[in-house]
Amino acid sequence: MSHHVLWLQTQQSFEVNRGETVLDAARRQGVAIPHDCTFGGCGTCRMTVVQGSARYEELPMALSEDELAQGQGLACQALCESDLVISIETVPSASDPVCMEATVETVSALAPDVTLLRLRLPAMPDGEGIVYAPGQYLNIQLEDGSHRCFSMANAPDGQSVDLHIKRILGGRFTDRMLGSLKPGAAMRVELPHGTFHYRAQDYQPMIFAATGTGIAPIRAILESLLDNDDLPPSRLYWGVRSQQDLYQTEELAQWSQRLYEFEFVPVLSRPDPGWKGRTGYVQDAVLVDRPDLAEHSVYLCGSPFMVHDAKARFTQAGADATQIYSDSFTFQNSA
Repeated sequence: MSHHVLWLQTQQSFEVNRGETVLDAARRQGVAIPHDCTFGGCGTCRMTVVQGSARYEELPMALSEDELAQGQGLACQALCESDLVISIETVPSASDPVCMEATVETVSALAPDVTLLRLRLPAMPDGEGIVYAPGQYLNIQLEDGSHRCFSMANAPDGQSVDLHIKRILGGRFTDRMLGSLKPGAAMRVELPHGTFHYRAQDYQPMIFAATGTGIAPIRAILESLLDNDDLPPSRLYWGVRSQQDLYQTEELAQWSQRLYEFEFVPVLSRPDPGWKGRTGYVQDAVLVDRPDLAEHSVYLCGSPFMVHDAKARFTQAGADATQIYSDSFTFQNSA
């Protein structure tokens, strides 16, 4: 027995066989539902079930009980119990994903295990640059057909993108290939991807919380809002292990002069001797400062554990689950 699925935004429909996930069925029939990890860790394939019902063998990491109760789901793990009508967000004003050959401009260290990779993008056939929403990511295509996903860390300028790449011990790209890249080298990339972006329509105080290189897409969002005179207050909490893992902090702190009522709060989980700032987990720091998160928009990016824990605790603190936006980073280690 199969079930029929309709994707509202694109009006595409496809059949899902018994035991087949919504994402697998869509891919089998050429329907391009956004996805990345395919095991429920990143949340890229997030959908809203408008009609019908779906079930899960077990609740995925990137889906909370509250989100499930509100009709949200993950296409990569969802099994149909009936015909479905689903809503999957598309990013306004962003280009459709396109493959292109980018050129390495800069490879430099940001922190002991984080590298800045700046890529020059080619001009599009219409003479305009690729358009992406701050917060989205790109795929770097490897020779064997696999890819690695990295969020773009700068506001779009139509010319280049900055990537903050964490070294993963044994990682084929981050540990082996990245160190050998030189300016002028060609790289095959595909962009833009993802639905993590700023929601101007919320217009309420904003909390941004990141761990590690999860700062990258949040940095792009905030940079795109600089000197905007029509913004609500915002706070950026960035959690890392030690002080050596922080980078570009002077620039982030200076943004308080260009963003309305903005505060930058670094948080160390393994503080150095003499550190006088905040310590512990980044989600704990948020709740100390804002025990009531009602009427706040929340943007989360970084480790799946932080995103999962923050969602659960922030909704308990009054945040509306539909106004918690997240991007979980999953890291690949392939020899």
